[in-house]
Amino acid sequence: MASISLRGVQKAYGDGALVIRNVDLEIAENEFCVFLGPSGCGKSTLLRMIAGLEDVTDGDLSIGGKLVNDVPAAQRGVAMVFQSYALFPHMTVFENMAFGLKLAKTPKDDIDRKVREAARILQLEALLDRKPKALSGGQRQRVAIGRAIVRQPGVFLFDEPLSNLDATLRGQTRVEIARLHKQFSKASVVYVTHDQIEAMTLADKIVLLHAGKDTERYGSIAQIGAPLELYHRPKSRFVAGFIGSPRMNFLPGRIASVDSQGVLVTLDDTHENVRVPVRGEGLQTSQPVTLGVRPEHLEFADTDTSAAAPADGVLVRTVSLVEQLGEHSYVHLDQPGGAVLIAKAPGDTRLAPGDRASLRVPRLACHLFTEDGFAAASLESVEHYV
Repeated sequence: MASISLRGVQKAYGDGALVIRNVDLEIAENEFCVFLGPSGCGKSTLLRMIAGLEDVTDGDLSIGGKLVNDVPAAQRGVAMVFQSYALFPHMTVFENMAFGLKLAKTPKDDIDRKVREAARILQLEALLDRKPKALSGGQRQRVAIGRAIVRQPGVFLFDEPLSNLDATLRGQTRVEIARLHKQFSKASVVYVTHDQIEAMTLADKIVLLHAGKDTERYGSIAQIGAPLELYHRPKSRFVAGFIGSPRMNFLPGRIASVDSQGVLVTLDDTHENVRVPVRGEGLQTSQPVTLGVRPEHLEFADTDTSAAAPADGVLVRTVSLVEQLGEHSYVHLDQPGGAVLIAKAPGDTRLAPGDRASLRVPRLACHLFTEDGFAAASLESVEHYV
């Protein structure tokens, strides 16, 4: 099977502006790698460069140890599943799945065996004689996946394959793709999505891409790592805000003191104090910083909300909205300046708009970001908290 290597890869179009900048990336054999990021960050462009549908402006792109910058798409040993399914409307399911094999002049018996085996795996056996117009969206997507499977490529490429499906079908098809990867475990998978739930549940490795001016400043890649690594140890405020739903809460403040236990941060406007276990090297008293804490890590505390000054690590806020989702609720609390703090609560919480609530900020759940947007190095890992 095939590994993928990108060294200093860049992509520019006619006006010379770089849309992919300084990409260094290794995707191992067997690995399920997800390209994740906001619209316009170049996810699909990067995927199409691997597929051979876009030229590499600069840098080296290798598949299976072979430089493929100038190798045509058909000779790269990759199979691609598109967002739009790209099925031939006049062909049956069988003919659509067999099309690539026929072009490759595969013997008829081998075509029949491979198509029927893929149809069995994808639960399409009863649909082989139907045409695409007689299929549901989920069935059409499975046919597109089947057309890729029968070629037995070294690399599978998926370009937002679930974006045209409703929520239920997305969940079902996501499970099928994960199951298929285990069955065809020798193949590498590169999967493009803007949906972080897909990325977190499918990926062995996530490549989170910047967009806009951040690409010019830092390159296209914001962070590479396993899903929980990006969740627990984001390297920047951008990563912390993109991974997690609802997004991480960001509270502006200043450093009150620095010692061997970390730093004490005083929040702007409210003057509440929170201790954060980060390394103090390079941090100075009065330096502006941003405290980050996820909604699911905040804890509702039974404290006296009438106290003049709450204890360190405790925030007092007024409830503005409660989203009741059954198993849990998300409580929105007013912040100075019109901002909102979100905390996760039990589904049967009795909090209501207008209530005053105290929230404890566990020290191990805190992140600290400096003015340049990068995270201060932790003394202890937040993953030990959860």
